[in-house]
Amino acid sequence: MTVESTAARKPRRSGAKRTSGKRRTTDQPELVQLLTPEGERVEHPEYSLDPTPDELRAMYRDMVLTRRFDGEATTLQRQGELGLWASLLGQEAAQIGSGRALRDEDYVFPTYREHGVAWCRGVDPVNLLGMFRGVNHGGWDPNSNNFHLYTIVIGSQALHATGYAMGVAKDGADAAVLAYFGDGASSQGDVAEAFTFAAVYNAPVVFFCQNNQWAISEPTERQTRVPLYQRAQGYGFPGVRVDGNDVLACLAVTKAALERARTGQGPMLIEAFTYRMGAHTTSDDPTRYRRAEERELWETKDPILRLRTHLTAQGLADDAFFAELEEESDALAKRVRDAVRAMPDPDDMALFEHIYADGHPLVDEERAQFAEYQASFASAEEGN
Repeated sequence: MTVESTAARKPRRSGAKRTSGKRRTTDQPELVQLLTPEGERVEHPEYSLDPTPDELRAMYRDMVLTRRFDGEATTLQRQGELGLWASLLGQEAAQIGSGRALRDEDYVFPTYREHGVAWCRGVDPVNLLGMFRGVNHGGWDPNSNNFHLYTIVIGSQALHATGYAMGVAKDGADAAVLAYFGDGASSQGDVAEAFTFAAVYNAPVVFFCQNNQWAISEPTERQTRVPLYQRAQGYGFPGVRVDGNDVLACLAVTKAALERARTGQGPMLIEAFTYRMGAHTTSDDPTRYRRAEERELWETKDPILRLRTHLTAQGLADDAFFAELEEESDALAKRVRDAVRAMPDPDDMALFEHIYADGHPLVDEERAQFAEYQASFASAEEGN
């Protein structure tokens, strides 16, 4: 098996050699892997993990329920219930593995696709959908789950995470910050600035790049001339590439990186090498820019199938477990579907709330103007 990007415009030949759980190709870097696509456990000299059967089943459940929720959200958008949706299909292992590596006191800065991480942080899936339905600007309190609001601006959350991490360091807190972004966002200046400040101030932040091979319609090869994780070297902190479809490897590497950050050793970059199985968002048509063979190849590396194969082969899960989980998935989908359709329209005047902590004369003036404008519709209806 090769770990090279299947998003390349032209196929390249490569050979693979297994060495202590790492994969090497003739032109690609080593890859941290603990669970092969065939569901086989392998060891790694730097990153070890010894999960219990309960922990393995719990991670499988997390991935299955996250995928089911994600699929339901995509369907709701197609039915006109959501304005847009960014699917995580294929990236469940990267998100659940890294999300389960966090402690309660750690803080997360997501993009707009980290539905699995939100699940790990205890954010109700229904709350994720309010923004995409257009009824709120983020339906959860970031401080209650240490999970920041979704960030639509590409790459800016890396700066937010770095600033927050600098504050954590000044406070002397025993915590770390985890910042998510994609391969496309790695080309943004905000990410470069975040790397600079994180390195100079030795901030306790871990940058987690989900390299899903495509920045909308541009392949990774158009984003960088070196593997993304190697960019960390230029800023003075370590980087590592992990098999993003291996939930165990993602968990082990992220745990180690977060602990490194907490103990004052500074930032680290993790590149989770994975694949976006679906569209960039529901407004995108991936068939216009990538081959069907790509998806077919990556389907053989499916993160959920990989762990299920391992659980079954090791006798750690039976038919009753999978059947019960299927019922739970159906119940989650129904709850999400019913809750979205029952979401009330927002209060029109809420637009002006929570802008300034102590209020502002201009906002007050704009609120009054908008209230008068809204009232004019009622007056017109009365006149008719």
